[in-house]
Amino acid sequence: MAKRDYYEVLGVDRNASDEEIKKAYRKLALKYHPDKNPGDKQAEEKFKELGEAYEVLSDPQKRAAYDRYGHAAFDPRARAGAGAWGSEAAGFGGFHDPFEIFREVFGAGSIFESFFGVESDDPTQPQRGDDLRFDLEITLEEAARGCEKEISIKRAELCDVCKGTGAEPGSRLKTCPTCGGRRQVVASRGFISIRQTCPKCGGAGRVIDKPCHACRASGLQEKPARIKVRIPPGVDTGTRLRSVGNGEGGRNGGPNGDLYVVLHVRPHDIFRRDGDDLLCDVPISFPQAALGADIEVPTLDGPAQIRIPPGTQNGTVFRLKGKGLRNLEGYGRGDLRVRVYIEVPTRLDSAQRAKLEEFAALCDQNVHPQSKSFFERAKEFFR
Repeated sequence: MAKRDYYEVLGVDRNASDEEIKKAYRKLALKYHPDKNPGDKQAEEKFKELGEAYEVLSDPQKRAAYDRYGHAAFDPRARAGAGAWGSEAAGFGGFHDPFEIFREVFGAGSIFESFFGVESDDPTQPQRGDDLRFDLEITLEEAARGCEKEISIKRAELCDVCKGTGAEPGSRLKTCPTCGGRRQVVASRGFISIRQTCPKCGGAGRVIDKPCHACRASGLQEKPARIKVRIPPGVDTGTRLRSVGNGEGGRNGGPNGDLYVVLHVRPHDIFRRDGDDLLCDVPISFPQAALGADIEVPTLDGPAQIRIPPGTQNGTVFRLKGKGLRNLEGYGRGDLRVRVYIEVPTRLDSAQRAKLEEFAALCDQNVHPQSKSFFERAKEFFR
């Protein structure tokens, strides 16, 4: 099968700049990478073809020879008679591993690792410990005023026996027998050779002669810890507090991770929350609503008085400024919104019933203007 033109493979013009060639290769190499297309032989072939095309067109000498002689510039049989092509077309060896070309373009530790989940860090270097999460339930009062809590967690800390080395005291490190200290091994995948992290040493290049019996060579042991957490006023469910350095221990002298405390505010028996405001439903009697009254309502700071004006309707909301929650960012304090509802008597004695019937007989449409308005509109609707 005849090889396709390298410019066609990369989808660029013959006058394309080096940057345009590199950009085209990056886009297509990500698309056809075998790790992104497992089992797809066609994608594997295209990935190999892209590597070959880029290797030639990214090199000024190889590109010049290709522009002049085409694929024949890299044909060993054609180079056997160098006189036919001259010295310019001779001397180019075989093509490199397409995975090596991919790594050279993207760079180890850059998008290549993040895109395919490959780790290339040296495990012998200091490594930061893992972060931890702890879910903590608090009351609404604690969320409003702020408080300090002590929590108990289990976390990985430096091993007391090996002091984080992972080796038994007195033992030594030796060169990994699998990779010979090179930290990588070469595995074949069909016609492609792939470099992988050594499974024996995990990429360290060395193995422990006698692993620590206490931590099994990890350098870390799980231990209980008690940590104090300061909760600022105004927090809500979902607020995440960061405790620096209270996560799991680092490896090889690396720093500890952090502890993230995620708060959950317990539902309150009286108050509901709306941002920085509090909402509260308070029952009042019919006489209080009709005649007006001063009533006592609860707040987080203690009882407060509000005046119910005569003729107050069911569902009326009264606002108490500054009786809500403090804003977490320091922008003042919310309000308490008190919604009153009229409680209907459920059990009346004979005297109470008689008085209520007498009152009902004295009422006319002027006493209940809302009812009058409603029934007038209803009559218009049914006409």
